[in-house]
Parts: sequence; structure tokens; C-alpha cells
Amino acid sequence: MSKLVAVPEGGYDFLKGGFAYSQGVRAHQGFAIERACLGRPLPLREGFAAISAHLASLGRPRSALCAAELRCPEPFSMSGFVRFNEGYVAVLRQWGLVREAFNPVARSNVAPEIYPPEEPSFYAFCYTVPAPSTAPTFVVAGSGEWPGGGRFPEDIVARGDVSAAGLQAKAGWVLEAMEKRLSELAASWQHVTAVQAYTVHDLYGILRDQIVPRAGNGGGLTWHFCRPPIEELEFEMDVRGVAVERMLRA
Repeated sequence: MSKLVAVPEGGYDFLKGGFAYSQGVRAHQGFAIERACLGRPLPLREGFAAISAHLASLGRPRSALCAAELRCPEPFSMSGFVRFNEGYVAVLRQWGLVREAFNPVARSNVAPEIYPPEEPSFYAFCYTVPAPSTAPTFVVAGSGEWPGGGRFPEDIVARGDVSAAGLQAKAGWVLEAMEKRLSELAASWQHVTAVQAYTVHDLYGILRDQIVPRAGNGGGLTWHFCRPPIEELEFEMDVRGVAVERMLRA
């Protein structure tokens, strides 16, 4: 049975994840996903307001919001991560987006190692717009090297191992998660327009041995010198295939 759930008023389907975020989203026929990167990270309250204003300027409802990229001051403890998610999801619930126990909005949330924000902030967001049917557009949510729902921190892949071999094992698990989600969204690497990796460790071997062999050189890679959002995680990725990329400057 498909895990995809429709958000008709938003023009997309989401891949079930959990309370905090979905595993990914894809646009419906007749819609396309666009991405807007903010000129500077905005604290959550300001960021939600900016998103609402941008969607209104396009004649789109708040329900068109389908993915968010966040920045946090430092990695959370697991309990701190849960508390943060409660406040974040409360706004999405007010916007009418939450479906029972499931949040449709995909997400990545990482901690910059240098010049982190003073408080959790929006970095970028994605949304749907009416568009002629073209190539599929989608966003795969960020994933670190921990199987969600497993024991934490015991089930972290290669827990505590930041050697070259340990990082390869972590990246291998994350890339398999990306591929699984792509498949469930009826997409593949050939549809990907952007790949993002988040780690403070040497990425070269992973890029050579795992990322480029799968993703190719077409969309390239953006390496963010950031840590995943939860303590003890070392590597995270997300991928997307979108129709338009925008920079929103104040």
C-alpha cells in the first residue's frame, strides 16, 4: 500500500514520515514545485511570516508550502529536538496542514559549524504553483545516519566512528535512504536538480565513491559545513528536483 497521501488544496502528495516532517513530497499533475532561498536566515516567527507573504504574492494558499530548510544554533539532544518540533509543528497545525498524526511538509534542519544563527531559523522553503505538466518535481527530506523509529543512539550507523570507513558507512546508509524515497516518489536520480550534503568531515571520498556514481555531475553538489540536528549524528543529505530556484532578498 502506498505511503503517499494527497494534499489536494496544496497541489502535492507527501510520503508519510511522522509528527515532525514527511519523508518527501511530489507535485500533482498541473503543478510544479519551486524553491525560494532567503537572503538571510530568518527566525521561525519571521520566517513563517515571510513564507505566508511570498505565497500570497503568488496567489497561493499557505497549504502550498511543502518543504522547509531550517538552521539551528547547535545540534539538539533527542529530548530537545522533540520539544523544538512541538513548537514548529504547532504553527503548521494552525495553518491547517497537519493530517492527523502526520505532517506533510518535508524538512531538513541542520546546525552550521561556523556563524550559526542565534535561534532556529528558516534558510529556504519550497511550495507548489500551477504549471504545465513537465518533468516530475519533488523534494526528498533530509536524513542522517539513524533509522528513524529505531533505538537512539544505539542504532546510529557506525556510531562514534568518524574514520574514512565510518563516514563511508554512514553516507552509504543515507544514500540508500535517498534512493528509497526517490523511488517511492516515482522519481530517480536523473530527475534530481540539486543534491545537498551536510557534514563537518572530509567529503571527498564520499563524493567520489558514492554520490557522483549515483547522482552524476549534472546537478552538482552543495556541501554545507553543518552538523545534522541531533547530537552524535555526523552526515545528512537531501535531494530535490524543482522547476525554479529563487533568491528572496529583503
